[in-house]
Amino acid sequence: MTPVEIIDRMEKLFPDAKCELVHKDTYEMAVAVILSAQTTDISVNRVTPALFEKYPDIASLAQADQADVERLIASLGLYRNKARSIISFAKGVMDQYGGTIPQTMEELVTLSGVGRKCANVILSECFQIPSLAVDTHVSRVSKRLGLCYKNDTPEVIERKLKKKIPQERWIRTHHTMIFFGRYMCHARKPACTNCPFKGFCREKDKNLNPVRQSEVI
Repeated sequence: MTPVEIIDRMEKLFPDAKCELVHKDTYEMAVAVILSAQTTDISVNRVTPALFEKYPDIASLAQADQADVERLIASLGLYRNKARSIISFAKGVMDQYGGTIPQTMEELVTLSGVGRKCANVILSECFQIPSLAVDTHVSRVSKRLGLCYKNDTPEVIERKLKKKIPQERWIRTHHTMIFFGRYMCHARKPACTNCPFKGFCREKDKNLNPVRQSEVI
């Protein structure tokens, strides 16, 4: 099964895969994705309504009191660091880019809290620029299905996936792989019984004659 065929099969399982972070504009999306590090989208969606009501735009967040932001997002893991990051992010946008969130990878990663994964999400979700973010779900699924090597970094995985998947499918592939990892190929107890890839999954079905890495990679 080729990488494109793998993604085709995933899309049949999850035809409505999409970003699950609730947002209404680029500002809210950017802040939400920074807050989503090492926590669930559901958890982020619980705290952002109050956060965005108090700080409705990048300018107001740039002037926010950190203790107040911490209070609003206290249910999230690492909330102190995250409060610091989103305030610094807002200040960076105001000081470096005149209050407008930039639309290039090179500019986005200069901002606090924004690594390559976050930048790819912002580019794809807010600006519809072909991007393929690699989070924990995409990384796990790629390794289990032989789309990359076990020790590949997220950046290497991103590069390999972009070579295997047509550019016009990058954004949807990102969402599809996340849904597959989130709702079927779980980290600890994957739903292998109904998985269409169990015949060659390298993680859970090692006794089912898995394909050689070179056949997929």
